[in-house]
Amino acid sequence: MTGHTATPREETAVRTWSTPALTVLGSAGALLLGGTGLFLAALFLHVAPSNAVSQRYRSEVDQVVYPEFEQNWKLFAPNPLQQNITVDARVQTISPDGQVHTRDWLGLTAQDIAAIRGNPAPSHVDQNLLRRAWDFYDSTHSAQDGTVTSGMRGKLAEEYLKRVALQRFGRTADGERILQIQLRAGTAEVAPPRWSQEQVSTEVQYRELPWWPVDDSDHEGLG
Repeated sequence: MTGHTATPREETAVRTWSTPALTVLGSAGALLLGGTGLFLAALFLHVAPSNAVSQRYRSEVDQVVYPEFEQNWKLFAPNPLQQNITVDARVQTISPDGQVHTRDWLGLTAQDIAAIRGNPAPSHVDQNLLRRAWDFYDSTHSAQDGTVTSGMRGKLAEEYLKRVALQRFGRTADGERILQIQLRAGTAEVAPPRWSQEQVSTEVQYRELPWWPVDDSDHEGLG
């Protein structure tokens, strides 16, 4: 008796899925589509103008959006940033023989930009931690004289910004203990495109904050 050899047509016959397999595949597809739809709906409610639905589910929407998918613009009223803001810091240290030294400015924003540039998956911390800390401070303090404009939130903003900066230095600088830290923000208008007739000064304007004393409590919890 001669054995039967399968023909190419028989080898490429359409596979028949069992009912349980079709049920599992269908359920998985439905879950993926449903999850994608809910995610897109949450993003839409986040950027859309305030309405009854977005107010009702604000907490749930924030849990989906923050911090990875945050936007700083609104769907129907885009307001892109028109200024470049950089944050620098410097410290005063004391040597073992009691001499106090004021260190040079350290570009904190420049450090973040260097960590982001060329990185296909930049850290959210490198992109937003320092920027949000400065925004928090700026929104709670007067730009004219630096006075607190929102009570306890202003003091919290100062502590937060100081600790973010201290995390870059540590407890010492060149082996000397840090006594004080000072920050400054440089603001420059974004230059208009070449075809524009608009005249804008791109000179950096600096805003220096006062010296803040540093003690052991400022380093608690910092990595």
